[in-house]
Amino acid sequence: MKDTEGKKTSNKNIVWPDYADAVLILEDGSIFFGNGIGVEGTTSGEACFNTSMTGYQEIITDPSYCGQIIVFTFPHIGNVGTNALDCEADNNFSHGVIVGEVPTLSSNWRSSYSLHNWLEQKSSTGIANIDTRALTKHIREHGVQNALIYFNKENKVPLDTLFDELAKTPNMNGQDLAKVVSCKTPYTWHEERMDITSNTYKNSTALDTSPHIVVVDFGVKKNILREISHLGCRITVVPCTYSADKILSLQPDGVFLSNGPGDPMATSIYVVPVVKELLNSGIPIFGICLGHQILAIALGAKTEKMQFGHRGGNHPVKNLKTTKVEITSQNHGFCVLTSTLPDTVEETHVSLFDGTNEGLEILDKNVFSVQYHPEASPGPQDSTYLFQQFWEHILCYKTQKAAA
Repeated sequence: MKDTEGKKTSNKNIVWPDYADAVLILEDGSIFFGNGIGVEGTTSGEACFNTSMTGYQEIITDPSYCGQIIVFTFPHIGNVGTNALDCEADNNFSHGVIVGEVPTLSSNWRSSYSLHNWLEQKSSTGIANIDTRALTKHIREHGVQNALIYFNKENKVPLDTLFDELAKTPNMNGQDLAKVVSCKTPYTWHEERMDITSNTYKNSTALDTSPHIVVVDFGVKKNILREISHLGCRITVVPCTYSADKILSLQPDGVFLSNGPGDPMATSIYVVPVVKELLNSGIPIFGICLGHQILAIALGAKTEKMQFGHRGGNHPVKNLKTTKVEITSQNHGFCVLTSTLPDTVEETHVSLFDGTNEGLEILDKNVFSVQYHPEASPGPQDSTYLFQQFWEHILCYKTQKAAA
């Protein structure tokens, strides 16, 4: 809380209301009391808002949210429950959730657990009965900032103690979180899109002779792997620290740079030299989100932190090559600075919200990337052509290699 001069006031005299068993505090001194969901405990991270109306389970399990607390602007979070098939990662890397209302009993034929019980299973802490509209407006006006959720039904600790704890939370700038969420050893992927009639994912039909794609894992979502697999490709997923020599030894017909969390400049310290070698190899490259930013940095561009980022399922993006507008799903807090792109790189997509860069392509190579998430069914199929474009680049590369 703040006085009229904008300075933080002491929190020693602030009394917890009787109804509250949880509290959310922001680093600027703002305080929101509410009711806890998930496991009791304390969690902190960068508070950011997501405007999606559906897909809360996929959002919470997206590795790109590592180090962040998610503010859901849609009021009915938890209404369709959770299930074992909709997770984008096996672990929950997000640092907490904030919802407007306590989740109701779930109602959906695919539901196995309520959101509350599922969060407990994932050892995740959240808070409900928060004015998320006011909180979102606050973040829009003042920018994303670190926050802390404290949930304990028996012990309401002094708020000054919590603010001291919040002060230890690192800023997102300079954080290399890809190493936290990336796989530790390589693995193969054998799953395609879901068969709606059976409510299961199809097994891959790729053959030993099918194109081989190496996915560099900065925090890859499962649905990205399914979309690539659906093209008919064999997939090997490798850690983000893999060297160019190791990647090339796998004899890929294409390399995919995945999404992921953290500051791209920090992550790129050990990745940029690898990407530069891959660019020189002539192998087709496709990047999404953090992969897009890392590719841009390898090409000589720069990135910057955004005030509150792009996170939601309704972001309009203009394809500058076709002039068509795509409705996209997005989740990023950094962006590529268009003015820093070299002349050899073409900007292919821009955000119609703020004009920031949303895509690029190297004019003389089979290399391209986008800032948004085409695998997340935005539009719902506005952006699926990007995977087909990657496939066509792969076939072209294989033809050229066979003729050489």
